Amino acid sequence: MAHASVTQTTTLPLYSDPAVLADDIIRQVGPRIVLALPLGLGKANHIANALYDRVAADNTLSLTILTALTLEKPVFKADLQKRFLAPVLERLYGDYPALHYAEARKGNALPANIRVEEFFFLAGSQLGVASAQQDHICANYTHALGYLLERGVNVLAQLVAQDNDDTGNKRYSASCNADMTSDMLAARRAGKADFMFVGQVNDELPFMAGEALFATQDFAAMLDSPACQFSLVAPPKTPVPISEYAAGLHIARLVKDGGTLQIGIGSVGDAVAQCLILRHRDNAAFRALVKALTPDRHTGPGTELAPFDLAPFEQGLHGLSEMLVDTFLDLYDAGILRREVDGKVLNAAFFLGPKVLYRRLREMDPVERDKFAMRPVSYVNDLYGDEEDKRRGRNAARFINKGMMATLLGEVISDGLENGQVVSGVGGQYNFASQAFALEGARSIITIAATRKSNGKTLSNIRWSYGHCTVPRHLRDIVVTEYGIANLRGKTDSAVIAAMLAVTDSRFQSELLETAKKAGKIAADYQIPEAYQHNTPERIESILSADAFRPLLQPYPFGTDFTLTEQQLLEVLKIIEGASHSRWRLAQLAIRGLLPSRINVKVASGLKRMGLDRAANFKEYFYGCLLIAAYARLDNNQIINEE
Repeated sequence: MAHASVTQTTTLPLYSDPAVLADDIIRQVGPRIVLALPLGLGKANHIANALYDRVAADNTLSLTILTALTLEKPVFKADLQKRFLAPVLERLYGDYPALHYAEARKGNALPANIRVEEFFFLAGSQLGVASAQQDHICANYTHALGYLLERGVNVLAQLVAQDNDDTGNKRYSASCNADMTSDMLAARRAGKADFMFVGQVNDELPFMAGEALFATQDFAAMLDSPACQFSLVAPPKTPVPISEYAAGLHIARLVKDGGTLQIGIGSVGDAVAQCLILRHRDNAAFRALVKALTPDRHTGPGTELAPFDLAPFEQGLHGLSEMLVDTFLDLYDAGILRREVDGKVLNAAFFLGPKVLYRRLREMDPVERDKFAMRPVSYVNDLYGDEEDKRRGRNAARFINKGMMATLLGEVISDGLENGQVVSGVGGQYNFASQAFALEGARSIITIAATRKSNGKTLSNIRWSYGHCTVPRHLRDIVVTEYGIANLRGKTDSAVIAAMLAVTDSRFQSELLETAKKAGKIAADYQIPEAYQHNTPERIESILSADAFRPLLQPYPFGTDFTLTEQQLLEVLKIIEGASHSRWRLAQLAIRGLLPSRINVKVASGLKRMGLDRAANFKEYFYGCLLIAAYARLDNNQIINEE
C-alpha cells in the first residue's frame, strides 16, 4: 500500500514528506548515497536535510554530497555587526531552511559517514573550516560535471518551478540552475550516468523554459508540499564606492556597440552597468565623467586601445554570462541589452540575486521571459559543441570578472590564498579568460581594487609576486583598477610591468618599480610617466564627488533592500571599523560622541535600529558614543541622498 504522504500519478510519484522520500531513495540506490546538489539557489534543501538526517542516524549508510556555493547565513563575532545584520539576514533569508550539512561542517562536526565535496564557496565562508578546505575540489566550472560523474552520482536533488501546459498537465523547470543539470541528464540518456533525479517544488522560482524545461519522465519523484515551501535567498545590494565607479567608467569605454557582455554579481557589476546606462542615456554626462577622470593621459600604457567606445548604443549588446544578474534586466530596460541571437538577448547558466530579480522574471510575459535563456554551463562557458553558431553570436565579447590581486607580470589571484586556504573557487573565470583568446575580437577584463585595508593598514593589491594564481600570466589580457586600464595582451614582460605600474596606487609604485628593476625585468632607468604618479584615492574622490557628478553615481544605482537608516549605518560602521584597529583611535572616536547636541533625528533612528537607544550597560553606552561620533563624521562628507 502506498504511504499516505505519497501520491502516485500516472507518471510521477508526488511526496509531501521529505523523510518518506529519503527512505524511498535509500531503498532504491542502496546504502551508499552520492548526492549532487546544484550550485547556489537550486538545492532541494528539504530533501538534502532528510537524507543527511537519515544517514547521520545510521552508520551502516554513507553520504557524499557534491555541490557548490552553499548558501548559509553568515556568522559574525563582532557585536556591532550582529546588531546590524541580524534583522537584515532575517529579511533576506526569511524562512530559508538551513542546510544541515552546512551547519555541521561549520562546527567541524560532520559525522564520519558523511562527506561534503564542494568546488565553489560563498566568498570567505569556509576560511579556517578544516573539512571544507580539505574536501574542496579545485575545478573550472566546465570541468565539474566530469568530476561528479566520475564519483558515481546516484541522486540529483534540485529545486524546481512548476506550471501547467496547455492541456493542464504539470511541467517542471530547473529555473535558476540549468547549469549542470541539463548536461547530467544528457549524460544519463547517453548511458554515461545512472542516477535518480528528484525535484522539490518552490513556488517563488520563475518558470524558465528552453533548456531549463524538463520532461516529467525525467524525474523519479517530486516533493510538493506547502510545508516545504520557503523564501528564496536574496543577497542584498551593497553600496558602490566611488573607486568602483572609476573602474566602471574605464570599462564602459571598452565595450563595443553590437558586442557581447558578461558581468557578475556585486558592486563592480552594478558600477559597470550604471556607467553603460549613462553612456547610452546621458552621453554628454558620461563623456564629461570620462574626460575628468582621464586628463593628460594621451600617451602611455592603455592608451593604445584608443579610440575608445563612447557613443550611445545603436545595435545594442547581447548577454553571455554564466550568471544572470539583476543588472542585466536594468540594461534591458535601458534599451542596451537588445541584440538578439537566435531570439535571445541573454544566455546564462544560473541566477541568484535580490528579490526584485525573482519577481521581475516571475511577472514577465512568457514570450518576453523566453528572451532570457537558461542554458547548460557547457554552452555558456565553452566554445566546444556548436562552435560555429557560438562564434557567430559572440562577436566583440567583453568578459568582465573580478579578482582579489594581480602581479606586475599579469597573473591574477581570485580564488585562494598562498597558504592554500580557498576563499571561493575558480568557477568560470578561467573559462572566460581562455574563451577571450579563442574568440576573434574578444577581451577578458579583470577588475582589481588597487588597495585593501588589513588590520588598519593600507596594502597594495598589485604585487610583485604571490604564491597562488587563478589566471596565469600567459592569459594576461586587460586589468582595470580605479586608476585606469592596463592592456597586457601580447606585450613583453617589461611593457606589462610598465602598464601595471600605471594603474597601481602611487603610494606603492616606487617600491614595486624598484623590485622589478632588481629582478632585471624592466630597464634600470625606467621612470613612471608623470601623468601616472598621482594615483590616489583622494584624486578619484575629488573628481567623481564633484557636485555635477555625484547625482549620477549614487551608492545604490539600482535600488536596495536596505532602509535609508541601514544605508547610513553601513557608512557609519565603516568609520568605526576604520578606527577599531587602534584602541587610542577608538577611544578618541567615542569621546567625540559624548556631546549630546550631536543626537539628531537621523542619529536617534540609527541608535534605535541598533538597539542602543537605551543603553543597559557600559558596553552599549560605549557603542552608542561610537555611533554618534561616526554619524557626525559622516555628516561632514555626506554621500546618502536623503531626499
